[in-house]
Amino acid sequence: MDKMIACCGLECSSCDAYVATRNNDDGLRRKAAESWSKMFNARIEAKDINCLGCMSNVLFSHCLECDIRECNINKSQDNCSKCDDYACQKINNFFNMAPEAKDSLNSLRQQK
Repeated sequence: MDKMIACCGLECSSCDAYVATRNNDDGLRRKAAESWSKMFNARIEAKDINCLGCMSNVLFSHCLECDIRECNINKSQDNCSKCDDYACQKINNFFNMAPEAKDSLNSLRQQK
C-alpha cells in the first residue's frame, strides 16, 4: 500500500481506522475503538472506526470536525505542506500533539 498523508501530516496508511476500513477488519475496529476510548477518554465504538482518508466521504467521526481538514478543503489542497501559510498557528498547535506529522509535512515541502 502506498503511503497516504492526511491534511495534518499524519500517515493515513498506517492508521488503524484506515487499515480496518480498507481490509473490512471488524477485529481491528474493535481493538482501535477500545484503545482510542482509553487514550482519548471518550466513548468510541467499533462501528465508528471507518475512514478512507481526509478527502473521502468515509471519515472517522472526529475528522468531520477537524479544522485542519476544513482549511485544506477550503484551499483546495491535499495537505498543509502545500499551503502558502505553512506553518500557521493551527497546524503548529497540532504538531505539539503529533510531532511526527510535522516531520511528514516538512519532508513533503522539501520535495516541492
